[in-house]
Amino acid sequence: MALPAPPPARVFAELVPAQAAAPAPTPTPASAGRGDPPAPSGREVHVSGSAELSAGPDRARVSLRLGSRKGAAGAARSSVARRLEYIAQSARQRGVPEENMTVTEDFSRLENTYQMEAEVCIIFSDFGKMQNVCNLLTEKLGTSVTISPPHFYHTPEAVDTLRRQVCVAAVGNTQRKAQEVCRLFGQALGKPLLIREEETKEWGGHIDSNLPNSPDSLTLQERIQNATAYASCRVFAVFEIKGKENRRNKLL
Repeated sequence: MALPAPPPARVFAELVPAQAAAPAPTPTPASAGRGDPPAPSGREVHVSGSAELSAGPDRARVSLRLGSRKGAAGAARSSVARRLEYIAQSARQRGVPEENMTVTEDFSRLENTYQMEAEVCIIFSDFGKMQNVCNLLTEKLGTSVTISPPHFYHTPEAVDTLRRQVCVAAVGNTQRKAQEVCRLFGQALGKPLLIREEETKEWGGHIDSNLPNSPDSLTLQERIQNATAYASCRVFAVFEIKGKENRRNKLL
């Protein structure tokens, strides 16, 4: 399932050249040998750069199903209630907050018996704790509880973080490219005049509202890999070119 569509391309910074924004200041004499020569107007370097990053899922959801069918309604209810309390207690003892556990119950009558069914959904942010809880419940409750394979996904905050990181990485790569180009011709890179995000792409990953059905045969690491999100970004930038680098000191 593709991630939510990113916002349209936007300008991050665009600086108006000083000579167009304000009248030229009154020239003042400068001491010989001090400071760099002013950059001639119109001296710019135009470059583009890109970056690609990935982010593993930051949440996992596990569903546990259990039930009981008894001749007496109270017996069916109490049988399920005891196991529900053990599941909740085991999760709490391993640091799972109460708000990350959801319980749904269904009580029905079938012929001359009563059937009580329940499902517990637990959301984990620590996958090590998730494995510990599931292993413990499998050991202690056995076949009286059915534990579904975990569904891994990204929270909206994790997706936004990935988008920001890949954009910043692309800008950094673009700046380094511009520096290398200027250095090749003995120039010094100046301030950015324009930085524009031109293209972003996202693929892979799952979101909470759309959890796909994965084969039960997949290993835990394969499920995490399938849920990993990827993003790429390409930016265009214009930088000011300063005067030539002072090589005199390098030669002395």
